[in-house]
Order: sequence, then C-alpha cells, then structure tokens
Amino acid sequence: MNKPLTARLAQLAHLPAPLRILAFLLLLGCCWLPLAGFIALWSRNANQTTIWTMALLFMGFLLLMQRWGRWLYQEPQIFRTYGLGFGRDSRRELLLGLGTGLACLMLMFGLYGGLGWLDWQQPSGLGHGLGRIALEGLLVAAGVALAEELVFRGWILDELERDYRPPVALWISSLCFAVLHFIKPLPEVIRTLPQFPGLLLLGLILVWMKRSTQSQRRSSDSLITRPGRLALPIGLHAGLIWGYYLVDVGQLAELNQAAPEWLTGIDGNPLAGVIGLLCLGGLAFYWRRQAIQV
Repeated sequence: MNKPLTARLAQLAHLPAPLRILAFLLLLGCCWLPLAGFIALWSRNANQTTIWTMALLFMGFLLLMQRWGRWLYQEPQIFRTYGLGFGRDSRRELLLGLGTGLACLMLMFGLYGGLGWLDWQQPSGLGHGLGRIALEGLLVAAGVALAEELVFRGWILDELERDYRPPVALWISSLCFAVLHFIKPLPEVIRTLPQFPGLLLLGLILVWMKRSTQSQRRSSDSLITRPGRLALPIGLHAGLIWGYYLVDVGQLAELNQAAPEWLTGIDGNPLAGVIGLLCLGGLAFYWRRQAIQV
C-alpha cells in the first residue's frame, strides 16, 4: 500500500513550484486540522489552544518536510539543503545576526530618545522581573525566527529556486513573506498598509543574508554551489523581535505625543515608519553587496 502512495507523491516533483507548495500545504492541513479541531474542543482556554495548535502545526511541518525531501528529491537531509546547521560558522553567524538586530533596534530607540520622541521608563520589575522578561522574549524571538526562516528562506525559497532564476525566487519569496503577514481583517490591513514595504524589504534582506554565506567548490570538471546557511537571517530576525519585545513588554520606553507617527511607525512599529525603512535600507544595501560578491 505504501509503495504506490510514495510513488504517486514522488510525481509531485514534476509539478511547477507553486503547485508543489500548494500540495505540501494541503497535505499538512489534512494531517493537522483533525488534531487541531480536537484540541480546540478539549481546551477551554483560548490562549492555550492557540499555543498548542501552533506548536502542533510546526511539529507537523518538520515531520512532513523530512518526508517531503525523501519522497520528491531523494534527499534524506533536506534541512541541511535549506541551510539549517549547527556548525561553528552557523553559531558565529547566529550571534552576528542577533547582535545586528539588537543594535539596530537600540540605535533607533536611542535616536527617538535623543529627539525627545519617547520617555524612558523604569520597569516595574527590575532585576528578577526584567531578567524573566528578557529570557521570555529571547525564547519567543528564537522560536518565531526559527519557524519563519525555515518556512520562507528555507522551504519556500528552495522550492522556488528549483524552478526559477535567483532574482525571481528572491522577489516571490519576499512577497509571500510580506503578504502572509497581512492576513487580518480588511480595515486593519488598510490601517497598517505602510508596514508592507518594510516587511518586503526585510524579506529581501533575509534572503541576501542567506545567500551571502553560499560557498563554491570544484568537483572534477564542475563547480558545485553549496546552499547558504540560515543562521544569519535567523539571528537578525530574532534580534529584531527580541529588541522590540524588551522595549514594549519590558516597558523600557514609551513613545510620547511628540513622536511623528509617519517617522516612528504606526503603533510604534519600526517597520511602518520612515526611520525604520531607512535603517532597513542601509542593511539591504550592505547585504545585497555581500550576496553579489559570493
């Protein structure tokens, strides 16, 4: 029974990339929805339900992805193909990305403070309380960054690069990243629309960061390109989330009425303001050059 099914699934490798991505999502949904529905019926706490169903979805994604690589591409270590690794280079790049993300956020908020646009506050829970928030924020940032980078700069980018030229894959994957962050009610989409260019630019930066770690080696008469690593984009993504978490949830600072929303961003979101876009523009300029030079 399994052999014919596996053979049929292997035929998916011949479909165009958008159909392969859709087929994977349908398979994942068929496996996840019954379990998610059971959890929703069993749990009486909405937050707990969301946490458990999202955790189950990501675990299902990892398990199915491992099978996907074997069924379609005969690759038993598909996560390595996506750039997920734990070697010395990856650890160094993870810290570099994390430090870059944190530094960007802190410099931005420092600028706001210098211009009198925010009020620094003393958190109510100094010491142990602030340490708990910092650890909690780091765990949240690491989890979100790992999940999103594995999906967008890992799986989706890889599927697109199998069919399209690198620039096309770059833009489609970045558009997917931006659009899927806008799945919300239409009035909220319209209100927060200035955030879209920032998300698109961030998606481009994260792809360029990954591509900057590609390497080439010669085997016989051919030149083999090793895929880039995900550690740098994971680190930057986590650093941005962690920095914002510390300021927002840790109540380290609050924008005041003097802060121009078009400069600082809607709801204080740096991605939706001119200063945040300028900061991302600087990162984009640097990492695009690094990716081109590889």
